[in-house]
Amino acid sequence: MISIQLDDPDSADVQQLLDEHLADMRATSPAESVHALDHAALKKSEIAFWTVREGGVLLGCGALKHLGADQGEIKSMRTVPAARGRGIAASLLGQILAEARGRGYRKLYLETGSDEFFAPARRLYGRHGFAECEPFADYILDPYSVFMELKVDGGMPA
Repeated sequence: MISIQLDDPDSADVQQLLDEHLADMRATSPAESVHALDHAALKKSEIAFWTVREGGVLLGCGALKHLGADQGEIKSMRTVPAARGRGIAASLLGQILAEARGRGYRKLYLETGSDEFFAPARRLYGRHGFAECEPFADYILDPYSVFMELKVDGGMPA
């Protein structure tokens, strides 16, 4: 059975997944355009971190960062290669969206890459109602970044 739970980014399997995530980000974008968080940064109080597991085996992770009274940012969405194409990321995104709604967020943002490597992520977010937007929070325009937003109160498409 697949479970999505709040988790500790310091666990060994999560650290390995996040290290792989950071390595891919650094391989596809210049250092100044890599905005992924490591396990230590994901432990900050303004971040909720989830893992997806099946029979105790890590399949993916994702986080929600509090940006302000009614805004949040999705961070560190990652699925292990063997679990891709199974709807794991969509399930995790649904959990994060439910949490955002529960917190009363009106907008949810994310930054992802512009390279073809990130096309599946952009399609996933687009299917869930995210649309491209201008940079938010402390981000600046960057040809290696795509910024997206979702009006949370509008609901997720079926």
